[in-house]
Amino acid sequence: MPCIWKARNESATPPAVAAMAEDLSVSPLIIDILWNRGLTSLEEMDQFLSPGLRHLASPDEVPGLTQAVELLAEGLTQGRKLAVWGDYDVDGITSTTLVIEFMAARGIEVLSHLPNRMEEGYGMNCEGIEQLARDGATMLLSVDCGISDIEPVARARELGMVVVVSDHHLPGDSLPDAHAVCNPRLKEGGPYDDLAGVGVAFMLMAALNKLLPGTPAEMRTLLDLVALGTVADVVRLTGMNRILVKNGLLVIKEAKRPGMAALKVVSDYERGAELGAGQIGFNLAPRINAAGRMGDPGKALDLLLCRSFEAGMPIAEELNAINMERRRQEQEISEQAFAQAEAMKDRAGLVLYGEDWHPGIIGIVASRVVEKYYRPTLILCAAEDGELLKGSARSISEFDLHESLKAISPILKGFGGHKQAAGLSIEPQNLDTLREQFNEQVIKELGSVPLTPTLKLDRELPFINITNTLLNELEMLQPFGMGNPEPVFASAPVTVAEHRTFGREREHVKLVLADDKTGAKLPGKAWRMADKLTRDIQGRVMRFAFTPKIDRFRGIPKIDLRIRDWNF
Repeated sequence: MPCIWKARNESATPPAVAAMAEDLSVSPLIIDILWNRGLTSLEEMDQFLSPGLRHLASPDEVPGLTQAVELLAEGLTQGRKLAVWGDYDVDGITSTTLVIEFMAARGIEVLSHLPNRMEEGYGMNCEGIEQLARDGATMLLSVDCGISDIEPVARARELGMVVVVSDHHLPGDSLPDAHAVCNPRLKEGGPYDDLAGVGVAFMLMAALNKLLPGTPAEMRTLLDLVALGTVADVVRLTGMNRILVKNGLLVIKEAKRPGMAALKVVSDYERGAELGAGQIGFNLAPRINAAGRMGDPGKALDLLLCRSFEAGMPIAEELNAINMERRRQEQEISEQAFAQAEAMKDRAGLVLYGEDWHPGIIGIVASRVVEKYYRPTLILCAAEDGELLKGSARSISEFDLHESLKAISPILKGFGGHKQAAGLSIEPQNLDTLREQFNEQVIKELGSVPLTPTLKLDRELPFINITNTLLNELEMLQPFGMGNPEPVFASAPVTVAEHRTFGREREHVKLVLADDKTGAKLPGKAWRMADKLTRDIQGRVMRFAFTPKIDRFRGIPKIDLRIRDWNF
C-alpha cells in the first residue's frame, strides 16, 4: 500500500559528524544513519560497526540461567539421560541441533524430540514425554518452547525427570512447575531481552561449557545455527542479537557445517558465499522451515547434523522440493485469503478462515495479508482432529497482538506468542464471536479507520553519490532486520527512462531511472509491484524511496536500487 514518508529521526545530526566519521574511518553518511538509529556516542557507534563476541554480556544475565545450568551440570555428572524437546520451526530446529552438537562435543549422547506439526501441534505433550521416559530419559530440557506447557512439565516430573525449561516466548499468568525456568522474558530490561530460542540455548550451553568436566567445546562453531534461527524468528537484531548474528554470518560464510553448505547450494549460492540476514531469511530459512510446516521437522534436523556434504545434498534437495510445494500452496491460499480480505475491508482487524488451508502455511499468508492491507490479521483452518480451528496471527507495529488475544482469551482454547506474531485455537462455533471481539480490540486500540503504514527515510541521496565504496560501507551495518532496518533513501525528482516486467507471472518491474540534472542513471527493481507500477509511468517524473544494493548476479557487481515506494 502507499506509505506516508517520514524522516527516521527528526533531530539534526551533530555538528561533529565529519570528525566522528574520520575517527571511525567511515563516510559522514554512515554517521548520519547510526545517529538516526539512536546511537549518539563514538563508543556506541564503534561497537555497532565492530560487534565482537567480547561485547557479549555474561550468560547469567538471562533470568533463570544460573539455576538451569547448575541443574543440568549436576544431572549430567550423575549420569542422567538428557532428552531435548524443541519446536518444529527454524528457531526450534536450530536450538535442538545446537544442544545435540554441543553435547556430542562433550562426549554426551542425548535423546531429542521435534513434534510433528500436523499430529502434535506446538509445544510439549504428555504422550511424547511418556515416550521419552520409555526411551530412558531421566532429565528433560525444552528449547524454544515449554513456558506454557503446564501439564506436560507436571507429567515429566511425575515420571521422575529433572525438568529445565528454556524458552523466549512471553510467559502466561502461571509458570510450569519445572525445576528451573530460563527465559529472558521473565524480567524486563536485561541485555538479553530479545533473544530467540536458539540464542537462549546458546547462552545456556556456553555457561554449561564452563561447569562440565573435561575439554571445553568450541562454541564459535555453533554460531551459524544461532544466526539462522535468530534471523528466521524475526526478533530484534540489536544489542546481543546483533553480536551473535554478525559473528554467526561469518561462520555461515565458512560453511564448515556440511548441511549448511548443502543448504546454500540448493538455495543457488556458492558454498563459500557471504550472505546477509535478508538472504538467510528469504532463502535458507524457508527451506528449513518447510520441513516443519509440511510435516516432519526431523528432515531439517538430519540435514544440520549430517557429517558430510555428500550425505547432506539429498536431504537438502528434498527440503528444496518440499519448499517448492509449500510455495505453490502458499500462492493458492493467499489468493483465497485476499479475496476474503477484500470483502472485509470495512473491518479494522481481519479474521479469515479456510477449512482446507494448510496449518503450516497460514502464518506466511497472514504476513502477506498484513503487508497488503496493513491491519492485524488472524488466519484459521481446521485442525487435524476436526474438533478445533487452529490459527496464526500477525500484526502491525502499532498493535500488541499478544495483549489483544489475552483480552479475548475466554473464547479461545489456547494461545501464545509475541506482540507481532502468535498462534491460537478455538472451537468452530466461536469463529463469528472471534471476528467480532478481535475487531473490537483493534478498534479500541487503533480506531475504526485502518492506519496507513509509515515509511521511515534516512535522508535524500542523489544518484551521483551512490558508489561501490558507499555500498560497501553500508554493508558494515548488516545484519538488517527488526530494530535495525535497511537504510531507505529518497531520490530527487527523476525520470522513468525504461520500464519492463519480469518474473514467472510478470509480477515484478525493472526500471531505469534518470536524474536529468546530473545525468546519472541507475537501474531499479520493484518486487511484486507490476500491478501498481504500470507501463504508463514511463517518461514521467517521480520520486522514489529506495535501498541501494550491490547486485552480484552472474558474478559481476553492479549498483541496483530496490524500490520501496514512490510518489508523483
